[in-house]
Amino acid sequence: MIVESWPLMQERNSISGDYAANARKIFADLAETPGVSKPDAILTASSVKRVFGGLTAVDVTSFEVQRHSITALIGPNGAGKTTFFNLLTGFDSAQEGSWSLNGVDISKIGAHRVARRGMVRTFQLTKSLYRLSVMDNMKLAATGQRGESILQAPLRPIWRSQERALEARAEELLVRFKLIDKKDDFAAALSGGQRKLLEMARALMVQPEIVMLDEPMAGVNPALKQSLLEHIRALRDEGMTVLFIEHDMDMVRDISDWVVVLAQGQVVAEGRPNSVMRNQAVIDAYLGAHHDTKLDTKLDTKLGAEKK
Repeated sequence: MIVESWPLMQERNSISGDYAANARKIFADLAETPGVSKPDAILTASSVKRVFGGLTAVDVTSFEVQRHSITALIGPNGAGKTTFFNLLTGFDSAQEGSWSLNGVDISKIGAHRVARRGMVRTFQLTKSLYRLSVMDNMKLAATGQRGESILQAPLRPIWRSQERALEARAEELLVRFKLIDKKDDFAAALSGGQRKLLEMARALMVQPEIVMLDEPMAGVNPALKQSLLEHIRALRDEGMTVLFIEHDMDMVRDISDWVVVLAQGQVVAEGRPNSVMRNQAVIDAYLGAHHDTKLDTKLDTKLGAEKK
């Protein structure tokens, strides 16, 4: 396993240019229709269906995420967003459909293998290991550690150099996420917002290509929200792809390059943030299809009298 420092990663990724500007250019010419094909999709999904008993939670015909962009997945409560995340990242299984990362089918592999292929996620409810220190949480996330082998674990000289490299990388990330002063504290001692930062930093220990964030702003105080926004932008600016679920529409407008809207498990709209917010299908999904229908007060009165 080769461990790069953040400065080296930033230098390498900067060769590809201004990812934010490239994303704006690509999406400016893209048709705003559900399931539209992207010119350079890193993640694609087709005919994905997940049913719980008689309830169809996810029924996505076509879904693509453009590489080096920030894509928001929005929708009302119960729309199937987190279930869809769980399917894509190997935490759940679908009855139908397939999805691929960089053209390789990942629909039949477990979550740990998905992460090794370069797609990692965070959770709405943070999954920090509370009885481990912040530093141990970070080091645990790294893959390919020789010291985890039963045969090599007793032979400290074999894996000690790798351990030092991982510690250096973890410290760089903790500095970046302003958690370095907490590195020896138990994760349980962190605030809710700091745990969100820890989850994001820990996910980057895998050196992913795509980061999936499930409601990164949920439970975060206003003082930390701006910091999280900057970190998400930084991920895209360094060449990663970000897909996130969020209910804060101001945040969605602020940082998203593209927005996908899910309602009743289906993709009902896609487009640039400002366009999507004006889309009638999106308004119907959030407020109900008949929110602007004028009520028949005479019929209401008649029905009320009949009930009496």
